[in-house]
Amino acid sequence: MMNEVASDIVAIQQLLATYVFAIDAKDFDALDHVFTPDAQFDYSVTGGEIGDYAKIKPWLKKALAQFPVTQHLIGMPLVKVEGDRATARTMLFNPMQMAKPEGHIFFVGATYVDELVRTGNGWRIAKRSEADAWTKDLPSDHIPEKA
Repeated sequence: MMNEVASDIVAIQQLLATYVFAIDAKDFDALDHVFTPDAQFDYSVTGGEIGDYAKIKPWLKKALAQFPVTQHLIGMPLVKVEGDRATARTMLFNPMQMAKPEGHIFFVGATYVDELVRTGNGWRIAKRSEADAWTKDLPSDHIPEKA
């Protein structure tokens, strides 16, 4: 039983890494392998959108287009597995380079709060929200993209 849980935790860690590498590479189709098709999101604490995957996937592409360089650095997640369901809390530190003003860099911190499910294709995130958000050096006139 312990080996199964450890294996699940490693699989979830890999899933979370897949997300951040896909986001930073702007490979939004790779997110289809991270989230369930009906996943729910709440990115509002960092000025983002609330909605389902069909709304959030194109919004992420649009919202991140204004940042030529991003680096979503995540800490070791705190994962709790209960059968075919799990929860994870993962700290995020995110330097972002803006296209305009030219090359301006600011920082975002937050915690991803995820609910995951085991599917026939492995673990997937079914619900994601952000908590404990903060920013440093965000231009005062920056307006987050809306869907």
